[in-house]
Amino acid sequence: MPVHAVDIQTPEGTQDAKLYHPEGPGRWPAVIVLTDAMGTRPTFEAMAERLAAAGYAVLLPNVFYREGRAPLPGMVGSFEDEVFRKRIFGLMGSLTPERIKADAAAQLGFLAGHAQVKGRGVGVVGYCMGGSFAVRMMADFPDRIVAAASYHGGRLATDSPDSPHLLAGRLKGEIYFGHADQDASMPAEAIARLEAALKTAGVKHQSEIYVGARHGFAVEGSPVYDPSAAERHWQTLLALFGRTLGS
Repeated sequence: MPVHAVDIQTPEGTQDAKLYHPEGPGRWPAVIVLTDAMGTRPTFEAMAERLAAAGYAVLLPNVFYREGRAPLPGMVGSFEDEVFRKRIFGLMGSLTPERIKADAAAQLGFLAGHAQVKGRGVGVVGYCMGGSFAVRMMADFPDRIVAAASYHGGRLATDSPDSPHLLAGRLKGEIYFGHADQDASMPAEAIARLEAALKTAGVKHQSEIYVGARHGFAVEGSPVYDPSAAERHWQTLLALFGRTLGS
């Protein structure tokens, strides 16, 4: 699978990323993969390769590039370890809505007119914190992001004034949510609040519960990885991109 290390210029520096695409000459619809809080690592590289094999030009950005190029040190550990927990939560907190928007603009600018990219419509998929980033990207760039997906996304509907669910009225494309039913970061009442906002705004969407799954179910190598739920995630993701982007 062809893969290229690329650098994307942003207002705050250079974001390192990898671009995957199918074998042979051609142009393909673009997809952006947003990692969970542990950042770029081999399991996400394998996921990007699988998407590319399905017929997409796949951009895997290092969302934590402000801290250094991927892979960052100190990204493996237990959340029961206070030092590790503080590090990861600190990294997550550094990615403000303003920074997410600026980085997304740079990524979309990179993909626009790229030799391996077909069309202007882009898909985005995010995991864990990346799920909320996907929602924000679709809201910030409704004319570019035509499909978005969030798997075990956390804190998508809260009392915060910048809660992602409040952006529902700005979403134009189709969006999919795959929720783990055993996820403290997205309990049943939050799922209901999110779904109500999407319905009120008339957003084309699916919001599904993965019964028995835990937060992180789609990411191989995670202690809560669930092969059955992960395969269901692939089926729904490829179906979403197939009907909105083609291949």
